[in-house]
Amino acid sequence: MKSGLYGFLFTMWILIILGGGIMVVLLGPFTIQQFGDFHWIITSGIKITIALVLIVIWILILSKLKNYIFKKELKF
Repeated sequence: MKSGLYGFLFTMWILIILGGGIMVVLLGPFTIQQFGDFHWIITSGIKITIALVLIVIWILILSKLKNYIFKKELKF
């Protein structure tokens, strides 16, 4: 059971680090200049939407991994 739990924790930390890297490297410098004075509001909205989608994807991946590990360990 410990190897499955450690694998889950390792995957969780890898996804956290990967997600943070994506946010800083790809979304940080992202800007849109075509909308005049309100470009920063639109850019922030797009960044928030992308960040929320990534969070949902990360949660779904971890949920599926958790279910797989515990089903395997409990032999369901």
